[in-house]
Amino acid sequence: MDIRPIKTEADHAAALTRIEALMDAEANTPDGDELDVLTTLVEAYEEKHVPISPSDPLSAIRHTMAAKGFTQADLADLLKSRPRASEILNGSRELSKSAMWLLHSEWQVPAESLIAPPRKEKGRTATG
Repeated sequence: MDIRPIKTEADHAAALTRIEALMDAEANTPDGDELDVLTTLVEAYEEKHVPISPSDPLSAIRHTMAAKGFTQADLADLLKSRPRASEILNGSRELSKSAMWLLHSEWQVPAESLIAPPRKEKGRTATG
């Protein structure tokens, strides 16, 4: 086991290749320990060097709804408006500041995603 800090893209690529080779390693074995250490090093490198940009508002809302089992009716209850929830989810209405705040504070949708610029889909905004 020759483990070193990941400092360059080449180090990162090599670590990912080694992790792939170790994916079936059993826990509490030398290979399993190497896999644990390498994944920790890769996570630290990626957190510092491979920033993840926020998603667009509609994708963030849909992802949160799917992950938490929320429905359009739940969104309507949160926003106190069925038409507004429908318009947001079909992309015909942009989020108001109050809707952004509710989604962030009540459903923990990342604020960075809610304020991100909308993506364009078929000639209209996708933020609703």
